[in-house]
Amino acid sequence: MNAPLAQDAVAPDRVDSSASAPAQFASPAPLSTVETESGWRAAARRAAQVAAVHADSVDREARFPAEAFAALRAERLLSAMISTEFGGAGLPLADIATICEILGQSCASTAMVYAMHQIQVACIEEHGTSLTWQRDVLAQLVERQWLLASATSEETIGGNMRTSACAVEVDDERFRIEKLAPTISYGAHADGILVTARRTAESPASDQVLIVALNDDLTLEKRGGWDSMGMRGTCSEGFRLVATGVTAQILPTPFAEIADQTMLPVSHTLWAAVWTGIATDAVNRAKAFFRAQARGKPGFVPPCGPRLAEAVGLLQMMQSRLQVALDAARVARRASHGTQQDDAPLSAMLGFASDMNTLKTSISTMALKVVHEVLMICGMAGYKNGTDYSVGRHLRDLYSAPLMINNDRIAQNTASLLLAQRPATPGRA
Repeated sequence: MNAPLAQDAVAPDRVDSSASAPAQFASPAPLSTVETESGWRAAARRAAQVAAVHADSVDREARFPAEAFAALRAERLLSAMISTEFGGAGLPLADIATICEILGQSCASTAMVYAMHQIQVACIEEHGTSLTWQRDVLAQLVERQWLLASATSEETIGGNMRTSACAVEVDDERFRIEKLAPTISYGAHADGILVTARRTAESPASDQVLIVALNDDLTLEKRGGWDSMGMRGTCSEGFRLVATGVTAQILPTPFAEIADQTMLPVSHTLWAAVWTGIATDAVNRAKAFFRAQARGKPGFVPPCGPRLAEAVGLLQMMQSRLQVALDAARVARRASHGTQQDDAPLSAMLGFASDMNTLKTSISTMALKVVHEVLMICGMAGYKNGTDYSVGRHLRDLYSAPLMINNDRIAQNTASLLLAQRPATPGRA
């Protein structure tokens, strides 16, 4: 989180999925701080229109959403979160979340890849800018609109990103890392990958660092495919990863701190925005179905009305919960940057961590409920592919939500945090 967090996370309108993709993408001027809010929002909508045109083929063919990311690069939205110091737009987390919502209404895979990229950007900017090499990477990302991925899982430790089996090998000012990763989302399409590893061969599994590895010094050997139920365009294949470079590519902050302070809060927030966008599009399809039924019998309220009201209410709770999380993240960031991290009250730190956890578990669960209600509203028209009311892709994509850092694991962690918290004494701050 690299700029004061704004409170703008208004749910955008649905993008017209019938729009045609432009034959070629223009190269607009870079976003700047003097540009109005509608500038980046309009850029996101233009990219989302392209994503919508290709969403079905991306899903059907399990291919990377290349057209959407060509549009995002042309709109210079890959560097939207990078601060103006390095040439980026300096958009706060709330605005990035809104972009994720807009994209989520068109193509879930595009939105999720965009969110994951911005998570990596946040980690570099928040924890790496004391190093010239890392500052140069941010400037190059702005200029070249690089796409960043991450490799935190490992074959021997599964999805527990807080431990690593592989270790960094350092020789003088050079390093080498080899990692067997069961999934690296869009790894074959990224310009760089942030990799976790043990600090040294002698370090315990939990003593980790985060390395920024760029394509020029990175080798990926494919070890597994990605024929999944949903989120098929994320291309989360398995790889043997080998990277070399200079030690300045290793972020100086321990990965445990990066994860707690930046990676997990930003991940849960932007993922929640993606899932909210998917649910928003599904509800809009249900509204269209409801209106079409009502037009057939003027003065008659279709029987699916109560289900639609329920779906709208659930969506509004999702949107409100996301806004609360954005406000909490803004306050937490100001507090952490205003004082030493160690001076922050333990209760506040534990409270923020548990809030971020419940954001993820609640939104991922509620989004599925919303789309299930929509499916019941639209019936066979929603069940069939290729109709104006189809939500099969929405449902399949959202079944990944409780699995991305498994909700059961998060709930167990949240329970531990709640156990460590002490209730406030009545009458005291």
